[in-house]
Amino acid sequence: MKTLKKILTVACLLAVLTVAFGCSEEGPMEKAGKKMDKAAQEAGQQMDKAADDAKDTAKKIFE
Repeated sequence: MKTLKKILTVACLLAVLTVAFGCSEEGPMEKAGKKMDKAAQEAGQQMDKAADDAKDTAKKIFE
């Protein structure tokens, strides 16, 4: 039983260390994902600006 407990302890420690130190560098997919997120955010900001401009133009026309 002590051997099983030791094996489980070592396995848990290895799992924790793998998670803690295994992902220190960004891979190409993570970099691409971040670029896509940034592009989507910028596109959303441009759409908000265009909507505000259209709203301002509509107010000027109908006033």
